[in-house]
Amino acid sequence: MLSNLVRALLVLLLVAGVPALSYFTARPSRIRLIPRSALYLSAVLSQWLLGALGGLVIWATLPGPSSVGLRAIPPGSFFSWTVLLILVSFAGIAVMAWLEHVGWWPQESEITRLLLPETLREKLLAVLLVAPSAGICEELLYRGYLLPQFSQYLSSTTWGWVASSAAFGLAHSYQGVSGMLQAALLGALLAYPMVRTGSVYPAMAAHFLIDALLLAWLGRKLLRAGKESEPRTAGDEGRSSVGTTSGLGEQDGTGSCGQD
Repeated sequence: MLSNLVRALLVLLLVAGVPALSYFTARPSRIRLIPRSALYLSAVLSQWLLGALGGLVIWATLPGPSSVGLRAIPPGSFFSWTVLLILVSFAGIAVMAWLEHVGWWPQESEITRLLLPETLREKLLAVLLVAPSAGICEELLYRGYLLPQFSQYLSSTTWGWVASSAAFGLAHSYQGVSGMLQAALLGALLAYPMVRTGSVYPAMAAHFLIDALLLAWLGRKLLRAGKESEPRTAGDEGRSSVGTTSGLGEQDGTGSCGQD
C-alpha cells in the first residue's frame, strides 16, 4: 500500500505539480531579469533533482530498471528508432511552422522567444547541459515511468499513451498553447518506441538530438520565419527589436523537468 501511495504521489507531482510550478515561476517579466545562462543552469539542476526523486521512487517501489524502459535493444534497432523519431519530429515541426505561417496554428509565446540561446556560450550550455538533461530526465519520468503507470491505472496502453503525452504537454504550460500542443505531440511520438519495444533509450537519444538542434540552430530560424510572417505596423518596430534579442528554449530553462 505504501508503495502504491508513493508512486501515486509522483504521478500527481508530474501531472499537476510540475505544470503549476513551471507556469507560475516562468513569467516573461521575471525571465528578462535573469541571465539566460543562469536560467539554463537552474533548469538543469531542477531537472536532475526531479529525475533523482523519480529514480528513488522507481528503485524503492518497482521491480527493476526494465519496468521503466531501461532495457537494452539491438544497436540496429536503437539506431533505426532514433533516426525515425528525429525525421518524423522535424517533419512535424515543418508542418506546424507552415500552419503558424498561414494562421492555422497558435503563435509561439513570448517566453519561448526569451529562452532561446544567442551567444556561443549559451548555445554550448544548451547543447551540452540542457538538451541531454531534458532527454534523460524527461524521458525517464514521462515515458519510462508515467506511461506504464497510466497504462496500469487506465487498464489500457493506448489511453496511458494519451494521458502521459497530455501530461508532458501540461509540463510546458509556460510556453503557451502552441508550446503545450507541440510538447504533447512530441511526447506521443517519443512514446511510440517505448510502447513497441519496451525501451526508453531511443526516445532519450532522439529527445536530446531534437532539443540540441532546435536550441543551437533551427529554433531561432523558425521563430524568425514566424515573426516575418506576421503583419507589421510602424508601432511594431520597437517591439520586434526587443522580441528578437532574446529567444526560445525548448522545454527547458524553467525549473520543470520539463521541459524540448
